[in-house]
Amino acid sequence: MLTRRSLVATCLLAAVSPALAQAPATNDPLAILTAIYTRAAKGKGDGGGGFVIENKAAKAKYLSKALVALWAKADAHTPKGDVGPVDFDPVTNSQEPDVKSFRVDAEKMEADKATAAVTITGHRNDRKPADLIVRYDFVREAGGWRIDDIRGASGGQAWSIRKMLTDSLKS
Repeated sequence: MLTRRSLVATCLLAAVSPALAQAPATNDPLAILTAIYTRAAKGKGDGGGGFVIENKAAKAKYLSKALVALWAKADAHTPKGDVGPVDFDPVTNSQEPDVKSFRVDAEKMEADKATAAVTITGHRNDRKPADLIVRYDFVREAGGWRIDDIRGASGGQAWSIRKMLTDSLKS
């Protein structure tokens, strides 16, 4: 027997279902990067993206298990009182964050790996165009996407977080 409650519930479900089906996934690489850079661009855009790597909990939220483990190993290898191997904000590729706006582009999307590029526009125009692009390699882990490497260039020299951390273990 169809009651008034079940009729109303059925109508509401029918109305809401198409909206839910069209809602973008919040745990895809592009959505993750959009959220990161939206936060980095708030205010004067000088807050940067240090929140992604500021502590163990942040790293666990954003980074792959393998990258978190490598980072912890590199930090443990760093002499007490020294700065770790990553001494800048990789999200903004800078010492002094400046994010006015950004564009996120998918470069490669596979079932378990993805690469996306973020092009940053700052308030100042004192950086080379290549230095304004930061690439992210993602891996699918435990049902979600995690950053497995962050790559960019500074003054024409390519850098990779994973390579910096690995190289720091060699010295």
